[in-house]
Amino acid sequence: MGQSEYSAFEAAIAYRFKDDALLRLALTHPSCAKTEDDAPYNNQRLEFLGDSVLALLVAELLYSMYPHEQEGDLARRHSALVNGAQLSEVAKTLGLGESLQMSRSEEECGGRENASNLEDACEALIGAIYLDGGMEAAQAFVHAHWSKLAEAVSEPPKDPKTGLQEWAQARGLGLPVYRVVSHTGPAHAPEFTISVEVEGHPPAQAVAGSKKQGERDAAEALLASVEKD
Repeated sequence: MGQSEYSAFEAAIAYRFKDDALLRLALTHPSCAKTEDDAPYNNQRLEFLGDSVLALLVAELLYSMYPHEQEGDLARRHSALVNGAQLSEVAKTLGLGESLQMSRSEEECGGRENASNLEDACEALIGAIYLDGGMEAAQAFVHAHWSKLAEAVSEPPKDPKTGLQEWAQARGLGLPVYRVVSHTGPAHAPEFTISVEVEGHPPAQAVAGSKKQGERDAAEALLASVEKD
């Protein structure tokens, strides 16, 4: 990606980097397998940092927006806003997939549209903005893309796993049972197939980039199924 392409991307995210190397690193997928000074040259370390920065800033945003809500309600809102699905959607609006540097094989396998890649890149971008411009710059970016998402939900959402457990307990059934059906894919882009079952009902499955997200998605699918019956 050349300087002119960086300029176009920076315009899309409404932030201009002082250190282009940070942006380049944030946009480098692990499949590139480069090293620099004996350290991995990809966006995974920035992803780690960005995850924590996003968590803090969304928590601060919700604390300010909903002064009368209790901790549990705020926690459910927070979980819904920082999950993989929301990160992936924000990444799509920014055109992150098209801007990623990745191997040809990863691209041919649909890497630019892969939800896990988009989630990771979005967190890496937040980490890069934080290092380049400090907390104020990161806060401006997060508020620009998460404030409307936070406002869109009038009531605190219920976590699908909690909802499924409450549904089962209300009917005298046992707790939902989660199982990892398969774990495939490379380390930088794993795929977990998760199954969940409640006594007396067919199981539901979901595929996700993490076990935690897979359990949430499977619970949501089973809850939707049993509530139709």
